[in-house]
Order: sequence, then structure tokens, then C-alpha cells
Amino acid sequence: MPVLAAAFFVTAILYASVGFGGGSTYSALLALAGADYLLLPVVALLCNLVVVAGSTVRFARARVTPWRGALGLVALGAPAAFLGGLTPIGERAFFTVLGASLVFAGFALFLPTAGRDDEPARAARFAWLAAAPLGYLAGLVGIGGGIFLAPLLHLVRWREARAIAATASLFILVNSLFGLAGQLLKSGSGLLSAAAEFGLPLIIAVVVGGQIGSLLAVKFMPKRVIRMATAALTILVGGRLLLAI
Repeated sequence: MPVLAAAFFVTAILYASVGFGGGSTYSALLALAGADYLLLPVVALLCNLVVVAGSTVRFARARVTPWRGALGLVALGAPAAFLGGLTPIGERAFFTVLGASLVFAGFALFLPTAGRDDEPARAARFAWLAAAPLGYLAGLVGIGGGIFLAPLLHLVRWREARAIAATASLFILVNSLFGLAGQLLKSGSGLLSAAAEFGLPLIIAVVVGGQIGSLLAVKFMPKRVIRMATAALTILVGGRLLLAI
């Protein structure tokens, strides 16, 4: 558990620094550690919530959250995340979708980001179309979905970098709540206490790591270095998970 907690701590720092919760990597790390796959999405979502709650507050206080656009994406993604959480999925399919999602998301993080002064691309007006599918995928595998949303928003130059990080953080927070509700309705509320008991040291680790990461995001944020480190970690863990299936 100490090694796993340390891995969660580092993951939380990296992901929170770019506005993410880290749920996808938490699930993969738990899978590689041999945890019960039914607990994976619940533990990952709980960790997501404590990381992005702090990030969302920090971004809001810094007044970088574009509330109108962000809430529109959230309103479409959250109900889909709930449906994804309710959807039954077998163990092998779960790990395959999770591993493939991680690898895809890792490579997506290498996509170029928009500069502060860039004009939005024409495709930016259609970014809302991705919110529901990404929300459903997030609920299905127990993540927040921001790791998919943010590269897309960067690609179409939806907003400047910190505004996108703030939007991704809010998207993850609300999707995690709705996805968790779906997971618990599907598997029973007893899973929540089991996941909380098992994952308490991990939750504490990500609380501390998430605060450090969100502070880096708001005040320092060496964007390129942190994005590349996050992408490399995501691809590595996702690839290992796929090889272990």
C-alpha cells in the first residue's frame, strides 16, 4: 500500500497541475496492483472528487473559469456519465476500454495547445457535441472525462490554456459525482463503504498531491513539462494495463 499511495500522490500532482483528476490512472494502478475490479471505478471516482474539488475552487478564486461555456459542457456530460455508470461491463471489457482510453488520452496530450491570443477555430462552436459521448465513457470506466475533453478543446482553441484546465476540472468534478451515483446504483451502496475503507490511504495521498498540483496550475504551471510528464505516465500505465489483460 505505501508504494501504491506514493504512486497516487505523484499522479495527483501531475494531473491536478493540468486540471485533471487522474481517475483513469488511479484505476489502472489499482488494476496492476490486483485490486477487485468492482472497487476500481468507485475508488478512482472518490479520489477524482477530492483532487478536482480543490482544483475547481482554486480556478474559480483565480477567476479563470469560463462559467457559461463550462456549465454548458457539464450539463451535457453529467447525465451521460450517470448512464455510463449504470451500464454493466465485464472485467475484460472494462480493462480493455480503460487501457485503450489511457493510451489514446496520453497521445492526445501531445497535441499542440492554443496560445492565449489565438482566435478560436471554427470547430470550437461544435465542441459541445463531444460532451455527452465523453461523459458516457467517463461513467462507464469510472473516470471524469476531462483527460479527453481538454485535448479536444486545446485543438480547436476553445479558450486559453488556464480556462480550458478550469473547465476540465469542473467537468471532471460533476461527471465524477454522477458517474459514482450510477456505479453505486448498479452495484449497491455497500460498495461505497468498502471502497472508502480500502482506499482511505490513497484518498489521503491524492488530497495532498492534488493541492500541490492545483497550486502549480494556478501560480506556476510549467505547462509543457507537466503536460509531457502526464502524457508519458498515462501512456505507460495504459500500455502496461493492456499488456496485462
